[in-house]
Amino acid sequence: MTLLDWRRRIFELYSEIRASPEPQWAWRRWREVRHEMFATHPQSPLPLGSREGFAGLDYYDYDPAFRVLADYREAASEHYDIATNGTEPMRFARRGIANFQLQGQFVTLELYWLETYGGGLFLPFKDTTSANTTYGAGRYLLDTVKGADLGTLYDKLVLDFNFAYNPSCSYDDRWVCPLATPANRVDLTIEAGERHPG
Repeated sequence: MTLLDWRRRIFELYSEIRASPEPQWAWRRWREVRHEMFATHPQSPLPLGSREGFAGLDYYDYDPAFRVLADYREAASEHYDIATNGTEPMRFARRGIANFQLQGQFVTLELYWLETYGGGLFLPFKDTTSANTTYGAGRYLLDTVKGADLGTLYDKLVLDFNFAYNPSCSYDDRWVCPLATPANRVDLTIEAGERHPG
Protein backbone atom coordinates (compact mmCIF):
# COMPACT_ATOMS: atom_id res chain seq x y z
CA MET A 1 0.00 0.00 0.00
CA THR A 2 2.91 2.38 0.54
CA LEU A 3 3.88 2.25 -3.15
CA LEU A 4 0.27 2.95 -4.11
CA ASP A 5 0.22 5.94 -1.76
CA TRP A 6 3.52 7.27 -3.16
CA ARG A 7 2.28 7.00 -6.75
CA ARG A 8 -1.09 8.56 -5.90
CA ARG A 9 0.58 11.51 -4.20
CA ILE A 10 2.91 12.10 -7.15
CA PHE A 11 -0.03 11.97 -9.58
CA GLU A 12 -1.92 14.45 -7.39
CA LEU A 13 1.11 16.73 -7.18
CA TYR A 14 1.54 16.90 -10.95
CA SER A 15 -2.20 17.43 -11.40
CA GLU A 16 -1.94 20.42 -9.05
CA ILE A 17 1.09 21.70 -10.99
CA ARG A 18 -0.69 21.43 -14.35
CA ALA A 19 -3.69 23.33 -12.96
CA SER A 20 -1.59 26.24 -11.71
CA PRO A 21 -1.29 29.32 -13.97
CA GLU A 22 1.93 30.27 -12.14
CA PRO A 23 4.87 28.01 -13.09
CA GLN A 24 7.17 29.39 -10.39
CA TRP A 25 4.57 28.82 -7.66
CA ALA A 26 4.04 25.29 -9.03
CA TRP A 27 7.79 24.69 -8.88
CA ARG A 28 7.97 25.81 -5.24
CA ARG A 29 5.04 23.50 -4.44
CA TRP A 30 6.78 20.62 -6.26
CA ARG A 31 9.92 21.14 -4.18
CA GLU A 32 7.95 21.37 -0.92
CA VAL A 33 6.01 18.14 -1.50
CA ARG A 34 9.06 16.24 -2.74
CA HIS A 35 11.01 17.32 0.35
CA GLU A 36 8.30 16.04 2.67
CA MET A 37 7.93 12.75 0.79
CA PHE A 38 11.68 12.10 0.57
CA ALA A 39 12.08 12.80 4.29
CA THR A 40 9.13 10.82 5.65
CA HIS A 41 7.52 8.44 3.16
CA PRO A 42 8.27 4.69 3.42
CA GLN A 43 8.82 4.58 -0.37
CA SER A 44 11.38 7.40 -0.32
CA PRO A 45 14.33 6.72 -2.66
CA LEU A 46 16.67 7.74 0.16
CA PRO A 47 18.32 4.99 2.21
CA LEU A 48 16.79 4.70 5.67
CA GLY A 49 19.93 6.04 7.33
CA SER A 50 19.83 9.22 5.22
CA ARG A 51 16.28 10.24 6.10
CA GLU A 52 16.88 11.36 9.66
CA GLY A 53 18.15 14.91 9.56
CA PHE A 54 17.44 15.16 5.81
CA ALA A 55 17.96 18.83 4.91
CA GLY A 56 16.32 18.71 1.50
CA LEU A 57 17.17 18.20 -2.14
CA ASP A 58 19.43 20.67 -3.93
CA TYR A 59 18.06 22.66 -6.88
CA TYR A 60 19.10 25.42 -9.21
CA ASP A 61 17.10 28.62 -8.81
CA TYR A 62 13.96 28.79 -10.91
CA ASP A 63 14.65 30.24 -14.37
CA PRO A 64 11.69 30.82 -16.72
CA ALA A 65 14.05 30.61 -19.72
CA PHE A 66 14.15 26.83 -19.18
CA ARG A 67 10.39 26.42 -19.66
CA VAL A 68 9.61 25.63 -23.29
CA LEU A 69 6.63 24.57 -25.37
CA ALA A 70 7.78 21.79 -27.68
CA ASP A 71 6.33 20.67 -30.98
CA TYR A 72 5.54 16.98 -30.64
CA ARG A 73 5.14 14.46 -33.42
CA GLU A 74 4.69 10.73 -33.48
CA ALA A 75 7.78 8.86 -34.60
CA ALA A 76 8.29 5.54 -36.30
CA SER A 77 8.41 3.01 -33.50
CA GLU A 78 11.92 1.71 -32.93
CA HIS A 79 12.67 -0.70 -30.12
CA TYR A 80 15.66 -0.19 -27.85
CA ASP A 81 17.36 -1.88 -24.98
CA ILE A 82 18.25 1.11 -22.84
CA ALA A 83 21.13 0.80 -20.40
CA THR A 84 20.39 0.91 -16.68
CA ASN A 85 22.55 1.30 -13.60
CA GLY A 86 22.01 -2.44 -13.05
CA THR A 87 23.16 -5.45 -15.04
CA GLU A 88 20.16 -5.75 -17.38
CA PRO A 89 18.89 -3.18 -19.88
CA MET A 90 15.22 -2.13 -20.06
CA ARG A 91 13.12 -2.48 -23.19
CA PHE A 92 11.69 0.72 -24.69
CA ALA A 93 10.04 1.78 -27.92
CA ARG A 94 10.53 5.24 -29.36
CA ARG A 95 7.11 6.87 -29.70
CA GLY A 96 7.65 10.54 -30.37
CA ILE A 97 9.96 13.46 -31.04
CA ALA A 98 9.91 16.82 -29.24
CA ASN A 99 11.43 19.83 -31.03
CA PHE A 100 12.05 23.20 -29.40
CA GLN A 101 14.47 26.10 -29.07
CA LEU A 102 16.59 26.49 -25.94
CA GLN A 103 19.51 28.86 -25.36
CA GLY A 104 19.35 29.84 -29.03
CA GLN A 105 19.73 26.26 -30.24
CA PHE A 106 17.30 23.91 -31.94
CA VAL A 107 16.89 20.82 -29.75
CA THR A 108 15.36 17.44 -30.53
CA LEU A 109 14.58 14.90 -27.80
CA GLU A 110 13.06 11.46 -28.17
CA LEU A 111 10.18 10.19 -26.03
CA TYR A 112 9.99 6.49 -25.25
CA TRP A 113 7.32 4.00 -24.25
CA LEU A 114 8.39 1.74 -21.40
CA GLU A 115 7.74 -1.86 -22.34
CA THR A 116 8.94 -3.30 -19.04
CA TYR A 117 6.41 -1.95 -16.55
CA GLY A 118 3.04 -0.42 -17.19
CA GLY A 119 3.92 1.63 -20.26
CA GLY A 120 3.90 5.41 -20.15
CA LEU A 121 5.91 8.08 -21.95
CA PHE A 122 9.43 8.60 -20.68
CA LEU A 123 11.88 11.43 -21.40
CA PRO A 124 15.39 11.14 -19.95
CA PHE A 125 18.12 13.59 -20.94
CA LYS A 126 21.76 14.35 -20.31
CA ASP A 127 23.47 17.74 -20.72
CA THR A 128 26.83 19.35 -19.96
CA THR A 129 25.97 19.64 -16.25
CA SER A 130 25.78 15.82 -16.00
CA ALA A 131 28.58 14.45 -13.78
CA ASN A 132 29.45 18.02 -12.79
CA THR A 133 26.60 19.66 -10.91
CA THR A 134 23.88 17.12 -11.76
CA TYR A 135 23.66 13.33 -11.70
CA GLY A 136 26.18 11.81 -14.10
CA ALA A 137 23.80 9.44 -15.88
CA GLY A 138 21.26 12.17 -16.62
CA ARG A 139 17.92 13.33 -15.31
CA TYR A 140 14.23 12.77 -16.09
CA LEU A 141 11.64 15.25 -17.31
CA LEU A 142 8.68 12.97 -18.07
CA ASP A 143 7.72 9.59 -16.67
CA THR A 144 3.97 9.46 -17.13
CA VAL A 145 3.46 5.96 -15.71
CA LYS A 146 4.74 7.38 -12.41
CA GLY A 147 2.80 10.64 -12.71
CA ALA A 148 5.60 12.99 -13.83
CA ASP A 149 3.84 14.92 -16.59
CA LEU A 150 3.57 18.71 -17.04
CA GLY A 151 0.89 18.40 -19.72
CA THR A 152 0.26 20.37 -22.89
CA LEU A 153 -0.51 23.99 -23.73
CA TYR A 154 -1.69 25.31 -27.11
CA ASP A 155 -1.25 21.80 -28.55
CA LYS A 156 2.40 21.79 -27.53
CA LEU A 157 4.20 19.67 -24.96
CA VAL A 158 5.21 21.56 -21.81
CA LEU A 159 8.87 20.84 -21.03
CA ASP A 160 10.01 22.79 -17.99
CA PHE A 161 13.57 21.84 -17.11
CA ASN A 162 13.13 23.50 -13.71
CA PHE A 163 11.22 20.28 -12.91
CA ALA A 164 14.05 17.98 -14.07
CA TYR A 165 14.76 15.42 -11.38
CA ASN A 166 17.25 12.70 -10.55
CA PRO A 167 16.36 9.02 -10.96
CA SER A 168 15.90 7.02 -7.76
CA CYS A 169 19.16 5.14 -8.35
CA SER A 170 21.10 8.39 -7.84
CA TYR A 171 20.22 8.14 -4.14
CA ASP A 172 20.52 4.42 -3.50
CA ASP A 173 21.82 1.46 -5.53
CA ARG A 174 18.83 -0.67 -4.54
CA TRP A 175 16.87 1.07 -7.33
CA VAL A 176 17.37 0.15 -10.97
CA CYS A 177 16.88 3.05 -13.38
CA PRO A 178 17.07 3.50 -17.14
CA LEU A 179 19.74 5.99 -18.15
CA ALA A 180 19.62 8.80 -20.70
CA THR A 181 19.88 7.55 -24.26
CA PRO A 182 22.56 8.74 -26.70
CA ALA A 183 19.82 10.50 -28.73
CA ASN A 184 18.89 12.59 -25.69
CA ARG A 185 22.35 13.89 -24.88
CA VAL A 186 22.37 17.61 -25.61
CA ASP A 187 25.32 19.96 -25.85
CA LEU A 188 23.71 22.58 -23.61
CA THR A 189 24.27 23.66 -20.02
CA ILE A 190 20.85 23.20 -18.43
CA GLU A 191 21.28 24.81 -15.02
CA ALA A 192 17.71 24.11 -13.98
CA GLY A 193 16.00 21.49 -11.89
CA GLU A 194 17.53 19.14 -9.36
CA ARG A 195 21.26 19.15 -8.76
CA HIS A 196 23.52 16.22 -7.87
CA PRO A 197 22.41 14.48 -4.68
CA GLY A 198 25.97 13.80 -3.49
